[in-house]
Amino acid sequence: MSTANRIARLRDALGPTQLDAFFVSQPENRRYMSGFTGSAGWLLVSKGLAILATDSRYTEQAESQAPDFQIVQIAGTVGTWLPPLLEEFGEEVTRVGFESEHVTHGSYGRLAPVFSDAGKEMVSWENLVEDLRVFKDDAEKEALLKAIRVTDEAFEEVRESLQPGQTEREVALKIEWAFRERGAEGEAFESIVASGPNGAMAHHRPSDDILREGQPIVIDIGAKVDGYNADMTRTVILGEPDDTFKRIYDIVLTAQETAIATIESGITGDDADALARNIIEHAGHGEEFGHALGHGVGLAVHEGPRVGRGASDVLREGMVFTIEPGIYISGWGGVRIEDVVELRDGKCIMLSSATKWGG
Repeated sequence: MSTANRIARLRDALGPTQLDAFFVSQPENRRYMSGFTGSAGWLLVSKGLAILATDSRYTEQAESQAPDFQIVQIAGTVGTWLPPLLEEFGEEVTRVGFESEHVTHGSYGRLAPVFSDAGKEMVSWENLVEDLRVFKDDAEKEALLKAIRVTDEAFEEVRESLQPGQTEREVALKIEWAFRERGAEGEAFESIVASGPNGAMAHHRPSDDILREGQPIVIDIGAKVDGYNADMTRTVILGEPDDTFKRIYDIVLTAQETAIATIESGITGDDADALARNIIEHAGHGEEFGHALGHGVGLAVHEGPRVGRGASDVLREGMVFTIEPGIYISGWGGVRIEDVVELRDGKCIMLSSATKWGG
């Protein structure tokens, strides 16, 4: 899908909101709408204009990457460069939406007087662009699949090299190197390598703790390719697993496989979450599964749709999201299994393929 089509979709989305234009500042939204990958810039889109404002460091890059936008070079404070831009939009643009989840209180305090002096109202709005991003086009899916493939291959390589005595940091560095060797831009997020009791912390950061036989090791990783992120978790063990590991792992795997097999287009994120959570609760570990079942993934590691308790998002054809139940037991460790799936023909299609423990 070209950025021209994305601009058209955003303009269509403005209709029901009674907004005359939209002000985009969130980095992933800016990239999605324009193709511009620079770290600084603002988009202003109305029914008649699409402007990308950035400073002299990025204007040449913006002209190359965002041909569907009028590029405006800016300098100085927002009070200097923004008024001429707003003047271009004319008197017919009075209500301008802004990304309330991204614009800080301080930024709003600087922007609002400028808009007001130009006779325009800043209107707080959530998820206008994010709601467009939940449906991935073919180019996005291709980038996602590349990132997932790199992640799968890197995990398989590092899994084969795991041995007692290695530190969590050493394993994390091997993973990042394996990503780079396969052409990834880098990590989608800091890799999680959590051995033994550390696995009870869902977002443990790799430390100098060493891998030991008989302890679960939670490895949560993702490569970034062409701006798109993979996200996958495997739990492995060195040596012979004890009965506790086997039991906990079987509960989590059953919960994940059940969700993947039974989630279908049209259910809510809350309903999807319950399919896995009920199994874990019935096994007596409901209090030890504290996070959501999953989340959308794309330009951001965590984006729509939401797949968790209380999530009203309806899961629809073409959406891409993770399924990642887990159980975390203080003093022992944790088990989490995560794969990326796509809703296709009403059912979940697995996009991840890395080996799971015992299979």
